[in-house]
Amino acid sequence: MPPFQYRATLSFAKQMDEADPLREFRSKFLLPKTNSGDKIYLCGNSLGLQPTTVSSYLSKELEKWETLGVEGHFKGENPWVFARKTSKPALAILLGAKESEVTPMNSLSTNLHLLLVSFYRPRPGKYKILAEAGAFPSDQFILASQAKFHGYDPNEAILEIKPREGEHTLRTNDIITKIEQHAHELAMIMMAGVQYYTGQWFDMEKISACAKAHGVPVGFDLAHAIGNVPLQLHQWKVDFATWCSYKYLNAGPGNVSGVFVHDDHGQHFNGPRFTGWWGTNEKTRFQMQNDFQALPGADGWLLSNDNVLGLSALQASLDIFIEADMGRIRKKSELLTGYLEFLIRDSCDDPSLINIITPSNPKERGSQLSLFIHKRGKEIFEHMHSEGVVADWRNPNVIRVAPCPLYNSFTDLYNFGKIIKQSIRKFVE
Repeated sequence: MPPFQYRATLSFAKQMDEADPLREFRSKFLLPKTNSGDKIYLCGNSLGLQPTTVSSYLSKELEKWETLGVEGHFKGENPWVFARKTSKPALAILLGAKESEVTPMNSLSTNLHLLLVSFYRPRPGKYKILAEAGAFPSDQFILASQAKFHGYDPNEAILEIKPREGEHTLRTNDIITKIEQHAHELAMIMMAGVQYYTGQWFDMEKISACAKAHGVPVGFDLAHAIGNVPLQLHQWKVDFATWCSYKYLNAGPGNVSGVFVHDDHGQHFNGPRFTGWWGTNEKTRFQMQNDFQALPGADGWLLSNDNVLGLSALQASLDIFIEADMGRIRKKSELLTGYLEFLIRDSCDDPSLINIITPSNPKERGSQLSLFIHKRGKEIFEHMHSEGVVADWRNPNVIRVAPCPLYNSFTDLYNFGKIIKQSIRKFVE
């Protein structure tokens, strides 16, 4: 809890904005507009906003393409054959990893398939995958198809852990108990870092430690975690992870993903993997020989040459993250999300109407609250949208609201509180 009492007043919100050490970073992003000003953009968990510097970052690469053509691969300030390396230092910081353990490439779903080729090695009697129930559909599809590929029925191979009756989120002790009960038949643990629907931040450290104790590989989908919560993948001994860059990382729609492979595997990996030209020894790559020699670390999972324009847009955002500092971002995240929770509870006289299914404990959530609306939720959502609020609707009746510390203000949230209160009164009270 903050060392003060939240208040649902404009003067309090402005006071918080004045004291915010990150307040100037809002000007580094382009906010969607209404006729009267900025929209209240609370959807960075789905698509982050565009940094103002993206166009200049892209222009540099477009100019190089224009003036150098193919020679841009080897000439200029940042030769394209090494384009991915520019992002590694920042990604390593955000992930709590060594630079050798991370590399940007492909899309999240492609990367997850590639990683499962290496880390899901089922055998009779030990072929099951532990995952949270209600995982993002792409993860469910990928796990099911991998199980089928190895000849197993997904209904038997995928072991889902569900919240207790009447609860919306998972208890860490229940996850640990499930691992211990089924360790003898688990071939892999694959979960989200932050659950997309509930916003729950799983205790990745404890889950990884338990998995390690039982010799079970563990991986995480960090789509809603990277740039949102502090991570220490190397220290936590996570085996592998992947993410997207267009949510909290603000790199643009559909932009480049990346992979983490712990150095315990990446430096001396003898298992199976799908290989490509860009993952081979870069010193001999252009000799065009049929002799794959894996690059050390996560780079050994590379397939194709780098997405130069996508990486350029990503770098524009990563440079902002490094300047802002993840510690300061996290501190503001806790204050913003706490204030949002206070305003939502203040907005409704009937506490049974809105159930915040995201954990109240800041250590169990990032910058997101999921609001379970028991009556006329879609009408409330659509009315808020007409008033300039950009949030996210998830069937059957959840509104996801995500205040992002780099560009959202406390005044944004105060204004959101007024609008949700008006919407509730219009349709329910």
